[in-house]
This record gives sequence, structure tokens and C-alpha cells, in this order.
Amino acid sequence: MAEERTPNFIEQIIDRDIAEGRWGPAGDSSVIRTRFPPEPNGYLHIGHAKSIWLNFSIARRYGGRCFLRFDDTNPAKEDREYIEAIQEDVRWLGYAWDGPVRYASEYFEWMYELAKELIAKGRAYVCELSAEEVRQMRGTPGEPGKESPWRNRPAEESLDLFERMRAGEFPDGSKTLRAKIDMAHPNLNMRDPVMYRIVRKPHPHVGDRWCVYPMYDWAHGLEDSYERITHSLCTLEFENHRPLYDWFIDAINEGREEKIHHSQQIEFAKLLLTHVLLSKRNLLAMVQEGIVRGWDDPRMHTLRGMRRRGWTPESIRAFCEEVGVTKYNSLIDFGRLENAVREHLNAVAPRRMGVLRPLRVVIENYPEGKVEMMDAVNNPEDPGAGTRKVPFSRELFIERDDFMVDPPKKFFRLRPGGEVRLRYAYWITCTGFEADPQTGEVVLVRCTYDPQTRGGEAPPPAPDGTRRKVKGTLHWVSAPHAIKAEVRLFDRLFRAEQPGKATGDFRDDLNPDSMEVVRAMLEPALGPEPASDEPAWSDGIRRFQLERHGYFCVDPDSTPERMVLNRTVSLKDSWQKAKKQ
Repeated sequence: MAEERTPNFIEQIIDRDIAEGRWGPAGDSSVIRTRFPPEPNGYLHIGHAKSIWLNFSIARRYGGRCFLRFDDTNPAKEDREYIEAIQEDVRWLGYAWDGPVRYASEYFEWMYELAKELIAKGRAYVCELSAEEVRQMRGTPGEPGKESPWRNRPAEESLDLFERMRAGEFPDGSKTLRAKIDMAHPNLNMRDPVMYRIVRKPHPHVGDRWCVYPMYDWAHGLEDSYERITHSLCTLEFENHRPLYDWFIDAINEGREEKIHHSQQIEFAKLLLTHVLLSKRNLLAMVQEGIVRGWDDPRMHTLRGMRRRGWTPESIRAFCEEVGVTKYNSLIDFGRLENAVREHLNAVAPRRMGVLRPLRVVIENYPEGKVEMMDAVNNPEDPGAGTRKVPFSRELFIERDDFMVDPPKKFFRLRPGGEVRLRYAYWITCTGFEADPQTGEVVLVRCTYDPQTRGGEAPPPAPDGTRRKVKGTLHWVSAPHAIKAEVRLFDRLFRAEQPGKATGDFRDDLNPDSMEVVRAMLEPALGPEPASDEPAWSDGIRRFQLERHGYFCVDPDSTPERMVLNRTVSLKDSWQKAKKQ
């Protein structure tokens, strides 16, 4: 193992299995096999990222193999669109699966024959109860269920009916195949669960070849078995299903000369984040109701939405590593994920200047038509990133909030008669301003500059030895050279830590201020084409820090004529500050 750290509880189990030779020769770690098994019924979200990271990193760590396998057992909800998107998202996160993409549907014939074996053993039967009747007769945790009137029909009859179910002789929902276990079992999953149902829907991978489909609980353990997965890593909600998976494998292997593989299932805590909704059903509702603009809306915590917002796969992987793997569910503060993004982008993102709410400034003693190229640092965290040239001229834009006519105490930015430093440029002093006569809003600030402060350096001391001092440093953009841009400022989509918990409806907790669009002015390095000194990002998305504002990326809506930026994350966690107030 490459890292020097305490192994998590899953790694401790795997280490012991390798030492004891449970899956192959003792000491051979290359026999380890894991898998990421998504259902292709929606887009992946941040919760899936933990499972992807865990399964692939385990395989990498031990020199084993990790498969990408689709649990495509429900054609009513699955789509080829999701199959393609999931593969793209796994690649974006930085992972490559071993061998071809695998599908549960490719094992349907094998599963079907195994189901016939259980029928022949008297361990399964064809039931004619409706889904509602099955539910009503299932019982409760404190009350046993009732047996189906078809539970004890002869195995030969169930075999005949099951084959006719496959042949399409019966309507949807009229018959199911159920395991014969124990209708009084304390685990409700063991009360004669349904193994197959009749569904006439085109399947995204196998078309119309089947009209009987395996239930998830029957298929899941068999898929792991077919692929000879050593460690089947599942989230905690599958802990109560494990006895059923084990029962299926054991019942198949009983009396069988050639045993099928029995994987070891290990459950871990899923990723639960504050201010985030990860239910596929609710995510779909938000898309269909127009609450968000689509699955890749930057406010969504689908991997597609996070990618469009400019989050990096490196930061997501680092976050999963930092959170770690435990056996107990806990709510993780969303700020920890944002901090992981900040930490990565701080190290690698180039710095640029942009003004989100522009206010025009005229430097009256600066020569008209003159342009100077100022040296600006690309990334103070990376000395090798070098510098760039930024044009400076008589007319500039500064942030509207950086000027106040009658400021409060400890306001260190520009005010009438006040002096500030322009980053990388000169010191300027406000000599006056103009306001809109109708609204009173300041529309122009007049200043002078000190030529002796080029590059932001302090001027020489006065003859008496005193030195001028300024406390404020402002970013700016040269007006004649500015690039106009639409900038989308995103905030958290939900105000509540657990959306919908208080009222039962997540809509009650939507943040009405989750997106603000402003018309900004950017330095020319942020033109349509990347500057030569910009880093090459693995996913092709341009990312950078706008000084004092946060980290941003170029949105796919951008064209050569129209720049569109998304704010990836602010420089500081404003929500933590708000909670303290």
C-alpha cells in the first residue's frame, strides 16, 4: 500500500483476507475485485462519488480490479442516456474500469436458470397475488405475515408457469416468482420476497428479449457472484438485505456440485451532506418542475452540475479521502466539501481581475490615450506560474461597493478625499464624483494618481521623513480593454441543513437567492480564447480566481461574442459567518 496511514475498517478486513488467503494464494492482493454498480435510472450525484472513489481506490491500492457494472433490472425507469452519462462521469472523476462495461442484463439467462433450480428444489414458487395483496400479507416487524395460497403448489407446476411467464403468456402483474423462506421471519426482507415479475417494457440494453425481469435483491448478489467480486461494498441500507443475498447463494449451492462464487458484502456509511438533496426522485422533480435548469444546473449536486460549476475531480476525491469510511451514518457539513474545492483551486488556479458591479473611474491627471502594461502575478501559491501583462489606462472600472460618499468607520476603500492602492498599478486619490440626479446613485468617480507609485509601491518619504500610508487595495479593470461578461453567482440551493425534514416538502426550504446574474467587466486575459499562460485542465474547463471574489469557470453557454462565467465557490464560507450572527 502506497499511503502511510491507518487502514479504515474495510481495508483491515481486506488485509486479513489477503493474509489468510481467503480469495487466492495467501499474500496475493491482486485477487481483490470490487465494482461500482449504478442503476441507470438517473444521473450520478455527489453521494455516488464516495462509492466510486471507495471501490476504485480500493482496487488501485491493492493492485486488484474494479468493474463498472450497470444494475439494469428495471426497464421501466432506465434509459440509454443515463448509461452514457454515468460512464462519462466516472471518467471525469479520474477512474478507468477494468475490462468492458458490464450489465446485469447480460447475466439474465444465467439468473433465469438458477431460479429454475430453486423452483426444482422447492425453494421458490409462482405466486398469483397482486403486488398490493403481497404487501398486505407481508405483516409487520411485530406481526408475522400470511402465506400465499400458491406457496405450496407443486414444483413442476411452478416450473411450467415460470417458463410460460417468460414466453409472454400472462399479462403484466398477474404472476410473480417468489422465494419460499419464512413468512414469520423477523427480517421482513426474508418473508418470501419476489424474485421475478412480468414487465413488458423495452430494455435499454437487451431490447425486447425479456418480459420477465429479476428483482434487485435476486440479481444483485448474483451479479457479484458471476463477476467473482471479492468484496461487495454497499451502503448501510443494504445491511438488512445481506441475509437475503446470502440465503439465495446458499440455497443455490446446496447440493450443487459446482458451487457459485459467494462474495463478501461489507456495508459502509453513505455520504450525507447538509443543504443537499440527493434523492433521485426529488432531483427529477426539480428538473421536471423547472426549479433548476436541468440535470447539469450548477446548483445541482449531480456530478454534471458540479462539473459545470467548475468543481474539480481532484477536490472531490480529496474530500472523500478526508471524510473517510465509517460504519455509522453522520451528517457532514457542506462547508467541508467547499473547503476541499478552495484548497485545490487555491494551489492551481490562475488569478485574474474582474469587476462584478462596475463603477467608472476617471483618473484626470493621467494622459488621455496612454496605456501602460502592468505586471500581475498569476498565482502567488505557485512561483512557477509567472506573471502576465494587464493594461492600465485613464478610465477604469472598480467595484461599486469599493466607493462610498459617506462611509462608516473602518471603511478602508475609496471615499471623497481618500487614497487607495490599485493592485499592481498606482495609488489614487478621490477628488470628486457624479451622481444620477434622479436616483442619487454614484455613476462616476474622479481621481488623480501618483506617478511615483507605479506597481503599487509606496511613494518616497516626504522631506520631513514622513510616509504616506494606505490601508485599502482595490482591484480594477481598464475600461477601454474590458471584456463584458454575464456572471452567474450561485449560492446553496436550500436554506435548511436537511431539506424537507421540517415540513416533508423540500420545496419549502428552497433558497430564493440561490442564483444572481450580474453584468461584469473582466481583464482582457479572460477573453474567449485561453491565454497562453493558463493551465491545461484535464476536463477542458477554464478555471481561475477573480481576486477578492472567489473561483470561477467559463460556462458552456459562452460564445466568442458572449462570455458567461459561473462562480464555483467564494473565497470564504459565508454560511458559517451567517450562522454565527
